[in-house]
Amino acid sequence: MTLRGAVKALRIQSCAICDTVDAVILPLTSSNGTIEGGAFSWSGAGLLRASMLLCFFGLFFLSLAMVSTHSVAFHVRYHDAFSASAATALLLTACIAPAFQFAKFSFGYFVSFYLFTMTAGYFWLNRFSELEYDHRTALISAIVSIILFLVPALLIRPQTNRATTIPLKTFNHLPACILVFAIFTLAISSLSGFHFVGLSEMYKYRTELAHPRAVQYLLGNISGALIPFAFACLLAKRRWLMLFALFSVSAMYYAVTLTKVSLFLPFYLVFIALLSMMFEAKISAVLSLLIPLLVGLFAMIFLPDVSGQTFGLFSLRLLAIPSISLEHYNAFFANHPLTHFCQISIVKRFVACPYSDQLGVVFANEYKLGNMNASLFATEGVASVGPVFAPLSALVCGLVIAVGNKASAGLPDRFVLISASVIPQILLNVPLSTTLLSNGLGLLFLLWHVTPRSYFDKTARCSHELTRGPDREGRR
Repeated sequence: MTLRGAVKALRIQSCAICDTVDAVILPLTSSNGTIEGGAFSWSGAGLLRASMLLCFFGLFFLSLAMVSTHSVAFHVRYHDAFSASAATALLLTACIAPAFQFAKFSFGYFVSFYLFTMTAGYFWLNRFSELEYDHRTALISAIVSIILFLVPALLIRPQTNRATTIPLKTFNHLPACILVFAIFTLAISSLSGFHFVGLSEMYKYRTELAHPRAVQYLLGNISGALIPFAFACLLAKRRWLMLFALFSVSAMYYAVTLTKVSLFLPFYLVFIALLSMMFEAKISAVLSLLIPLLVGLFAMIFLPDVSGQTFGLFSLRLLAIPSISLEHYNAFFANHPLTHFCQISIVKRFVACPYSDQLGVVFANEYKLGNMNASLFATEGVASVGPVFAPLSALVCGLVIAVGNKASAGLPDRFVLISASVIPQILLNVPLSTTLLSNGLGLLFLLWHVTPRSYFDKTARCSHELTRGPDREGRR
């Protein structure tokens, strides 16, 4: 199908959704522009969030339609946007997406939006897949899984955390200590390999890195938790010199890890910080995916010279690959033994495992698409217990994310947004168990838990500080 045909088809379906939304919303609009209902009211900020959600998912499905022609190796063939297949994906997304309009911001909200985006992508890919497996069972499993995940992740949101925290005087030195520790770890890890290379050579040189296991854990926790947390603390206090030092050290970590997360980490932190200063936290979460999506689509349509690299990075790798991975996990484990969580190294020591290699390597050998690491829905869900019991696994994972809501209770939304900015990206492609131990999620929970809430008292009185932003009505 041509690009013009795909755009036209998606436009017609988007108009149908818009007509439905207008039919519901317009009768509720009051004279002052606020939408009022029996149990809620919408202000301008609420309408902005709703518009961004509608725009994001419309463009997201358009990008998925383009993936089938841009990357034909991923076993997806978009064929007819007017079919019931496309309508099913759109309807399922439209039924669940309103949760992000009405739920309050929390760490769980941030993570849930990313994982729901991945699941919505799977709704689409499930309808157009060339892989042979029970698509109906897998689709129902995905629907129930995301709902059961969202219930605790969005709704368990304590207002306060009364745990014992670090004394404020001691906590003030923590960002500096993190910076020194990051420099020390960088120096140690550089002894095992230090390469500044382009993206095309990244995978080649990554195989030459031979960091000890302890150093690997340190690198993952520093990039996933310590640097973002210190960045958020320093930004809250406007300690610009230390922020610049932290930015510089963070940029150096690419040379010792050769991962995209390390390469983009300092710039992504600045990106999230800028969004959080201009918009409320929920809008910032949506924009953190919408803006890269727009960049990829713009390049694909208007910049043919760089369209392959740009669309491949922002639309394919960031947004489509997590959904494609879930699709392939469903297909693979429909005909292969389940892992029963033996992909977790500590579990593998005590139980027999049908796979000697890591799952990413297993999928690379099976589909020849590179290491296909995947999210908790694919690994702790489909791979471990199969599609029938995957929703129960998703519920447990949602409860784990709710622990983060408890740990961060009482902290400013923007502080949570910035300090956790890397975690949703990681969870799109890494199991929850690995993220907790190796990528800093568990450490971040601990840091939030011991953060004195009084750390933000002084800055909260200034309207331009990080910790004070638009309220629910969009006022400052």
